[in-house]
Amino acid sequence: MTTTGSGTTGERTTGEGAGGVAAAGAEESVAEAPGAVASAAEAFGAEESAAEESAAEESAVGASAAGGGGAGQERLRRWRLVLGGDPADGTGHALSGRDAAMDGALTALYGQEDAARTGGRDRSAGLGASAPSVARWLGDIRTYFPSSVVQVMQRDAIERLGLSALLLEPEMLEAVEADVHLVGTLLSLGQAMPETTRETARAVVRKAVEDLEKRLAARTRAVLTGALDRGTRVNRPRHRDIDWNRTIAANLRHYLPEHGTLVPERLVGYGRASRSAKKEVILCIDQSGSMAPSVVYASVFGAVLASMRSISTRLVVFDTTVADLTDRIEDPVDVLFGTRLGGGTDINRALAYCQEQITRPAETVVVLISDLYEGGIRDEMLKRVAAMKASGVQFVALLALSDEGAPAYDRDHAAALAALGAPAFACTPELFPEVMAAAIEKRPLPVPDTA
Repeated sequence: MTTTGSGTTGERTTGEGAGGVAAAGAEESVAEAPGAVASAAEAFGAEESAAEESAAEESAVGASAAGGGGAGQERLRRWRLVLGGDPADGTGHALSGRDAAMDGALTALYGQEDAARTGGRDRSAGLGASAPSVARWLGDIRTYFPSSVVQVMQRDAIERLGLSALLLEPEMLEAVEADVHLVGTLLSLGQAMPETTRETARAVVRKAVEDLEKRLAARTRAVLTGALDRGTRVNRPRHRDIDWNRTIAANLRHYLPEHGTLVPERLVGYGRASRSAKKEVILCIDQSGSMAPSVVYASVFGAVLASMRSISTRLVVFDTTVADLTDRIEDPVDVLFGTRLGGGTDINRALAYCQEQITRPAETVVVLISDLYEGGIRDEMLKRVAAMKASGVQFVALLALSDEGAPAYDRDHAAALAALGAPAFACTPELFPEVMAAAIEKRPLPVPDTA
């Protein structure tokens, strides 16, 4: 969420909403105090409303709050953390102790922007380019803020202050909070990472991957196991395995109108997933720089799918060349360090390779994860998709596999795929198991409503 100041107050602003960062941190730090801080969203909404009030109204509110005892002081304290302490913030509230340290951590990151907006009054010492000072700052924000806020501030520090190079130093990596975006940044550094840092980087990536697996694996296995069971039909099912809808449909001719009942002569039931592979899944992943979060999530899902005996999974990554990482699929960290983020894109070449691997078209699901900016031969790419679908392959096109929504993508190619019966859409990690289940059962895909 982006914030805009009124011009008379010195709010901290970032692409993620530094006011929300400050409010969330304030909430975390005083949760045990009387008159506890309201939610970060409420505090952030208050900031936006105040930006529209007149100066006289702000003064009246401030005077009223100042005279309101503990609750009024707590309100001023929160406003002070959100607004950043510019002389024009109107709070007149001084911070001390833990609050002052929290404010210092915010100012070190966002104070530079405040200075530019307030005419050069730089209140920030900044983070500089010193790895020890940045490492200390990372330790501070982990002390004062919850993990979700720490991840936002880390991302802002890397993007706004150009700290990517410092991630090449082991002491820096040991201080960061592992998340998907940090993993993407580390992978983008690629060959620039020295051997002394690589093992520390692997440890950070492994922690992030393990956290994702804990969050996603169990539900993915449950949803897909159900889809595989439903995909197998038997004619002598146990009672609990009867598919009543199909059983009724298969026996409609045996309906007895005088009795108002149907006598089933043939039962149709769900089978049980066998130990042999019944479905084949090919994950075809674009490893261009913009797809970094999708590469991370896809590697985790690849490992989960590979752990299911009823699914044979192949994992292919591509830019202008194609790399088959199936031999590493059981360890997402090995997969991620086998990728090379950046470079061009040749979707046609990647699909040609995937097409060669298909041996049972009717039992195969191909998942293309790409923003569809094609550097190869467009018409050939579309012909390959059409040929795969005509042979019985279930083709899924995902513009992204992440929590960030639809990225920039080639709309002409997306429209062309949709015309072939393969709608392209952005998919969250939470929706991905449902998408795969629908593809396995050959049902319509649960395309999110983007209207």
